[in-house]
Amino acid sequence: MLYSHATIVTVNPSMEIITDGAILVRNTLIADIGKTDVLSNKYPHEDVTPLEGRIIIPGLINTHMHVARTLLRVSTADDLELVSWLCGRIWVLQGNFTGEDGYSAARLSIEEIMKSGTTCFLESMFSDRYGFDGLCRAVEESGIRGCLGKIVMDIATYAKDPKWAMHPDLVEDRETSLLGAVKMWEKWDRAANDRIRVWFGARTPGGVSDALYREMTSISPEKGIPITMHCAEVAADRAFFASQSHRPMSYCSSVGLPCPSTVFVHMAHLDDSDIDMLAQTKTHVVHCPTSNAKLASGICRVPDLLKAQVNVGIGTHSAPCNNTCDLLQEMKLADVIHKAKSGNPTVVPAETVLEMATINGANALGLEKSIGSLEVEKKADFVAIGMRKVHLQPFFSPVSAIVYTATGRDVEMVVVDGKVVVADGSLTTMDVEEIWKDAQVRAKYVVQRAGLQEKVKPRWPVK
Repeated sequence: MLYSHATIVTVNPSMEIITDGAILVRNTLIADIGKTDVLSNKYPHEDVTPLEGRIIIPGLINTHMHVARTLLRVSTADDLELVSWLCGRIWVLQGNFTGEDGYSAARLSIEEIMKSGTTCFLESMFSDRYGFDGLCRAVEESGIRGCLGKIVMDIATYAKDPKWAMHPDLVEDRETSLLGAVKMWEKWDRAANDRIRVWFGARTPGGVSDALYREMTSISPEKGIPITMHCAEVAADRAFFASQSHRPMSYCSSVGLPCPSTVFVHMAHLDDSDIDMLAQTKTHVVHCPTSNAKLASGICRVPDLLKAQVNVGIGTHSAPCNNTCDLLQEMKLADVIHKAKSGNPTVVPAETVLEMATINGANALGLEKSIGSLEVEKKADFVAIGMRKVHLQPFFSPVSAIVYTATGRDVEMVVVDGKVVVADGSLTTMDVEEIWKDAQVRAKYVVQRAGLQEKVKPRWPVK
């Protein structure tokens, strides 16, 4: 198939933008890319999909998600700081999930992110309770790429404070979490035509013993299982590290975490020595600006990380602390929040943000040789954004138009592995109405089972 007459933002090493461009897809790969007239003459017998008035970008890569929490999207835990948000609401609700609820939430998340231009995501900490098989099945059925972190933990508190405890039905031990993750890796890694990768999804320090961290970090290189972990998200995390006579990265180093196959998330409370260690160890960082802002957790030092040549991606985190899984919206905040904080409008420009959401994300996932940019012999993962709309016109830079004005609602086509999974803004691989209706019913039952009906409701009177 020849996709023609589009503006193509390649994010290739030369950062080329091709006007009136075309992409030739054969099987799962990009076979050629260039000007439409050149490719049309070169491949006169190819079927053609004309995409005039669209900008094509590489498929977006969401490097931090909690897909189960999309079932708890709105009003379940608004206007709370992180620890109260977790211990009083989110963990209580998630502790009342069933495997069927986990599968429903996964499908809901995947539908949303695919329709808004994400073609690959990193799930951070999927609990055994939610049904990891169901998560993998949802990825397989949908056509998306998923790097799926199975939770690793053996301590039930947050930062070792007994007042901040997980719901008892979420607690896992070494056998269920670490060894369970290895079993899921043996069963599912490279499944679905290599679209599934299984990761370790370690809990935040304080939720994992040093011994279990060290066991995980010894298994990781041996089997090739990458690690993702929340770190230095809130002031309480920094206090925990201090209680261990450590800074964030010195503690992580003591248990073997920093390395090129580790992805740390949030990182809102770092000092210069932490940034130096991240750079030296080539460890990746994920910026989640909306979640960190809504929970008043802090702001990641992204300009300093980038200056130190730390690879930084972008994540939406979870629906209850973001309310959307739309990475295009997250990209705008990832840009403008640092301008406001620094007083410098030149920090983190639009081009850098698009790199963070594409090729940087691919680097973080170890998939940079196959996704993250539009190049010959890479996977045919791309997104067509329709620009023939009043709120998107006029524009002079396609990158600025994508980062500053487009949202997921402007996505018209998504291709993953050479297959069209979104056409005319609609998902082609799953029954979308059945997905949201099922999620709506299941969410209400979760709230009821958790006994939170009086807390999860509108604050204003409803008649």
